[in-house]
Amino acid sequence: MEVSRSNSGFAGGGQIGCDYQWAGTGWVIGFRNMFDGTSLHRDRTFFDPVTGFSGTADFHLNWFDTLTTRLGYAFAPGWLIYGQGGIAWAHTQTDVTIAGFQVGDRSRNRANWTAGGGVEWMFAPHWSAFLEGNWMDVGSRNDTTIFTAGACNFGCNFSSKASAATVLVGVNYRFGWLGKGKAPYY
Repeated sequence: MEVSRSNSGFAGGGQIGCDYQWAGTGWVIGFRNMFDGTSLHRDRTFFDPVTGFSGTADFHLNWFDTLTTRLGYAFAPGWLIYGQGGIAWAHTQTDVTIAGFQVGDRSRNRANWTAGGGVEWMFAPHWSAFLEGNWMDVGSRNDTTIFTAGACNFGCNFSSKASAATVLVGVNYRFGWLGKGKAPYY
């Protein structure tokens, strides 16, 4: 039996990073660490015709953290287009209930990769807004849970794969420490 569903939700958090623009060019390189808590949650009911038991699989993506490097090009005054990639961490929790009994509770941190891109607009000195899309894959995990009903033991195999497509909107403040108060790439 397989239960596969997708879900949507909200994420909110913060970021810290640094950008460098090569003098006289539009090329920008940078890095960023972003942490977000999420409301991603999905549960599904299933029925096992072999045992006659029904159950629920409940999956949560509690938070994710990404460390990315980006390369971009300032194509017009105040505008930057960029691509990025790096490492993604996430905390997932999977709960399995069969015949009214919780038989599996797996909570773990996972790590894998992320990639994406976006556009950034400097709308005032030191202030910019961005819109970006990313794909994050933090891997899959197979688990086996044994539970007892009367004198019988039953096993439940389940696999959880955590991946997410994110669309992020945000506002940045740039300190301009290295550029004597001048924000980069504009």
